[in-house]
Amino acid sequence: MKIKIVNHSKNPLPAYETMASAGLDLRASLEQSITLKPLERKLIPTGLFIELPLGFEAQVRARSGMAFKHGIGVLNSPGTIDADYRGEIKVILVNLSNEVYTVENGERIAQMVIAQHEQAEWMEVNELISSERGAGGFGSTGKK
Repeated sequence: MKIKIVNHSKNPLPAYETMASAGLDLRASLEQSITLKPLERKLIPTGLFIELPLGFEAQVRARSGMAFKHGIGVLNSPGTIDADYRGEIKVILVNLSNEVYTVENGERIAQMVIAQHEQAEWMEVNELISSERGAGGFGSTGKK
């Protein structure tokens, strides 16, 4: 699939790091570094603008290494970029650690997955077909 992209950053375009990667790494596009204090969140620009085809979305997710090693996550993960959005892709990073973390220009801060989706059409009914699970949720299937 080909996707139109405008790159206003000084960084390379997002790329798959391995042949089987599902996500493309997004990099911070900063004039100066940004510091995140513990429990602080900030909107980090990427300098990227995309034009997705109809029926597709881009999902922005945390990078597992940043989450595990530094406690840095994406607050609204996965964040959705709709096909009709033409603004800059920005990432809401949150520092869930007890340490200050500094984001540098060009640092890989999140990953983006391109996913196909459909729009639902509601069919209002008076009742739903029963299932084995029923209304059980939030741990109702057990731990093991």
